Amino acid sequence: MLWTPDGVAEVRPLILMGHGGGQHKKAPGIVARARRFAAEYGFAVAAVDVPGHGDRPRSEEHNRIIAEMRTRAQTGGEQTPLLAGFHALLAGQTVPEWQAVLDAVQELDYVSAGPVGYWGMSMGCALGVPFIAAEPRIRAAVLGLNGAETSAEAAAQITVPVEFLVQWDDQWVPRAASLALFDLFASAEKTLHANPGKHGDLPVFELDSALRFFTRHLG
Repeated sequence: MLWTPDGVAEVRPLILMGHGGGQHKKAPGIVARARRFAAEYGFAVAAVDVPGHGDRPRSEEHNRIIAEMRTRAQTGGEQTPLLAGFHALLAGQTVPEWQAVLDAVQELDYVSAGPVGYWGMSMGCALGVPFIAAEPRIRAAVLGLNGAETSAEAAAQITVPVEFLVQWDDQWVPRAASLALFDLFASAEKTLHANPGKHGDLPVFELDSALRFFTRHLG
C-alpha cells in the first residue's frame, strides 16, 4: 500500500510502516496513521504485508511456530525465546523485501529519492531494527513495544535518531526487556516515551509526537 498527498509531483520524505503481529498492511491503525502522515504533513507512506500476514500465505514453519505460541499462551509457558526465533526467521525475508520496496517507490516521480523514515511497533519494531541497521537510507525511526531479545546485535548498530515507546504495564513485553533495547541503540539522539497501560493501550497523542519527530528529521 502506498499513500501520497494530493498535489504536484515532487521529492518528498517517505516513511515505511511496519505492522504488528497478526495484522497487515491495511490494518486500521496503519491506515489511520498513514493518512495523517500524508494529508497533514506531505509524507509518502508505504506499508507491506510481512510474510504469513495479510494477503501472503503462511509456510509450514510459520504455522508450527504460531501453534506453539498459542499452546504456550494457554499453558503459561515461556514465549520469549520462541517469539525471538520467529522474528529472526521473518527478518531474514523482510529486510531484502523492504529494501526492494524502497527502490521501487523512490523511482516514482511523485515520491523520488528523498529522505526515508521508519515507524514500527511490536513486531514492526522487531523487524524494523535489523532493517534499519542494514539500510543506510533510513534517517530516523519511531519504534517501540518490543524487547532486546529479538534484535540486540542489530540495535547496537543503529545510530539514527530514535523515538522509542514503552507501555509500562505491557503484558507481552517485559518492561526490563524494552528498556534494555532502548539502552542498546547507539544513537546520539534517542528519546524514551513511557506511558501507563498494556500492550495495546498506546496513547493516541503519541502519533502527534511521531509526526513532529519525523518533520524535524526528514523535513
